[in-house]
Amino acid sequence: MSADTPQITHLDTRNPDFDSQLKAMLNRAMIGNPETNRTVENILSDVRQRGDAAVLDYTRRFDRFDADSIADLSVSKEQMEISLRRLPATQVNALKAAADRVRIYHERQKQVSWQYQEPDGSIYGQKVSPLDRVGIYVPGGKANYPSSMLMNAIPAQVAGVGEIIAVVPTRWSEQGDLIFAAAALAGVDRVITIGGAQAIGALAYGTQSVPKVDKITGPGNIYVAIAKKLVFGEVGIDMIAGPSELTIICDGGTNPDWIAMDLFSQAEHDEQAQSILISNDAQYLQRVMESIERLLPAMNRREIISKSLRDRGMFILTQSLTEAAAVSNQIAPEHLELSVADPQALAAHISHAGALFMGRFSAEALGDYCAGPSHVLPTSGTARFFSALGVYDFQKRTSIIQCSAQGASHLAGIAQELATNEFLQAHAESAAYRR
Repeated sequence: MSADTPQITHLDTRNPDFDSQLKAMLNRAMIGNPETNRTVENILSDVRQRGDAAVLDYTRRFDRFDADSIADLSVSKEQMEISLRRLPATQVNALKAAADRVRIYHERQKQVSWQYQEPDGSIYGQKVSPLDRVGIYVPGGKANYPSSMLMNAIPAQVAGVGEIIAVVPTRWSEQGDLIFAAAALAGVDRVITIGGAQAIGALAYGTQSVPKVDKITGPGNIYVAIAKKLVFGEVGIDMIAGPSELTIICDGGTNPDWIAMDLFSQAEHDEQAQSILISNDAQYLQRVMESIERLLPAMNRREIISKSLRDRGMFILTQSLTEAAAVSNQIAPEHLELSVADPQALAAHISHAGALFMGRFSAEALGDYCAGPSHVLPTSGTARFFSALGVYDFQKRTSIIQCSAQGASHLAGIAQELATNEFLQAHAESAAYRR
């Protein structure tokens, strides 16, 4: 093995310490640093108090954007269209094809209002309404992510959101045309070229120039994740996103080069990304290691990939595919590839995953860009209780209760009895008036 090949951690479920070893390698205390939390708290407090001035100060300091006003950092719909027109046809066609696929998928997620009527004439139901205004965060630090613009904004557009404001720390220029063209195709109303905790604060609290939104979605760095957690309650959020993750379960039948490259595709995001391969075939794990050794030197981001695999990567040997599924459920990964002969059968054993990629041909990278479902997914084990971003994240549900006289009389007796036992006299009397 070459000296440059990362020493990936190998685990075996037969080891009595397997569970503790796995837990240590997952290391998901992503927002537990007190100093980082204090920094974000101070930024948010400053933005709440000083508004635009604070946002401009932090933008100069962290993003090296020097502007006199938020207007100087705003990108209009007309400018987005200019970006779209400036792109080569091949890029426009790819963006449009991806946008169409994302829109078609999310059209199927739309929820509708419903009602039913009881025999006494009472009506009950649910009214589904879109949010008035949302803010979407699109990362723009180490790279631009037009795909994230599509994956956040199109579900909001399909839901019928009244106004979509995107924030991204990327200046409007020809170098950033892809991301602003994506905004044009996704129906974004306004882009503000700010990022970090200060952007989250501006969207959550509102400033002189940035309107307060109802919900903030989209992944970002650790400062963005902490900021979203801290403003929750002031506004809604989609989830707390940590480093990107991929787990692959393989039965040994997939070309090992494919699996190695899939692992690379996750590891190249950043050094904290986590790529995990689980198999019941020890020889196959060795073949994938040989592929990694051969393919890694040709990767442009090989240093990032190598560090990610060395620090956080895992090869896990199990005794069966069923046990592999159980281990994956412990991990609850953001992305899970079932690279096996019968993915449907194995999927029946999967309880926790942000997105499932079924079969040998379903590379996670396809989901990142154009398969259709949003690639904004729960990380850090939160797939146990969070779901992929979707149209439902941009809609709210209002209960409907319309009692007839007969229905109210019937319910009043039940409510009066329960309220009396809770010592809530006014509740009991209010119900009793309808008997």
